[in-house]
Amino acid sequence: MSQEAYGARLVGGRYRLADPLREDGAGVVWRARDEVRGHDVAVREVRLPRGAGDAGGGRAAEGVERDAREATRVAHPNAVAVFDVVVEDGRPWLVTELVRGLTLAETLEAEGPLPPHRAARVGAEVLEALRAAHAAGVPHGAVAPGAVLLGNDGRVALTDFGTAPAAGPGGGPGYRAPECGPGGTATPAGDLWSLGALLYAAVEGRPPAGGDATGAAGGSGAQGAGGADGPLSSRGAGGLAPVVGALLRRDPAVRPSAEEAARLLDAAGAGGPARTVRASGHRPGRHGEEGAGRARRPDGDDPAGGAGPDAGRGPGPELTGGPAGGGGGAEVPGRRASVAVSAVGLVVVVVGLVVAGLVYVALR
Repeated sequence: MSQEAYGARLVGGRYRLADPLREDGAGVVWRARDEVRGHDVAVREVRLPRGAGDAGGGRAAEGVERDAREATRVAHPNAVAVFDVVVEDGRPWLVTELVRGLTLAETLEAEGPLPPHRAARVGAEVLEALRAAHAAGVPHGAVAPGAVLLGNDGRVALTDFGTAPAAGPGGGPGYRAPECGPGGTATPAGDLWSLGALLYAAVEGRPPAGGDATGAAGGSGAQGAGGADGPLSSRGAGGLAPVVGALLRRDPAVRPSAEEAARLLDAAGAGGPARTVRASGHRPGRHGEEGAGRARRPDGDDPAGGAGPDAGRGPGPELTGGPAGGGGGAEVPGRRASVAVSAVGLVVVVVGLVVAGLVYVALR
């Protein structure tokens, strides 16, 4: 981009704004030029909640600035890096790396719901970003389709770390965990619920039924959306339905761990069979965590059809269901062995007859 393409606005005496990339409840994201380092970045102009007043707006601005500075600790290929936080005109501006592509929200609007295996792969990469953030002590708090970037190079990257206080309750209708509530504290377990809502939206084109501004599914809609302990009632979710239903459980204590969710998403992304995830009573995995271990078929094969990186790690979580008619295939090895034995016996008989004939001729 030529120097003339950039505007006159200079933020923090360093970042020259160019053109807006997207706009949402948390504000506007601009393409900008870092005039110190000489490369393009993304700069979010944070929009503070309406009606907050001077005191409320100041607290929201402080919350965004604090959370954004903490987000600079998150380093992972699936997480958009936060480079800098600038306070100007009484509000924070977040400077991040520039990922060229569309958001998941824009993709869903243009293409419609994703196939389950593609949604599972996107969700698996978003989960990796969340796991890295949680390890750094930084829950996201605003996981929504608009915060997931699908790069032109195939990269999936989670952005908007630190913007939850500005985006309002939950960062978007239907994507806030019930226990976090309006103005509540973001938690890793809440992020997993939000991931479930994100996956639901990816295959359905909308947030879970019954979601309100806090994302809490209520009434009968909670059952249909998997917000309670029932499975996701979705025709299009396929093998993704059990993990989405498990992530959307209202009780954080019975949601799958991040490790278990990663294994289930890996299986769904590889086209593994649909299963029902048990709410409790999982056998401990290798790492001593409930549900640890890759989801496996009843015959012990890896869902992807190969050994995979987790082969030999012992049994995965106790799951129910599986492919219909699977019991008939168990007899195939026995039938093959019987055929082989019969063939060998026939050969022995034929050879014996030939030898006996030769001996008879020789004696005559």
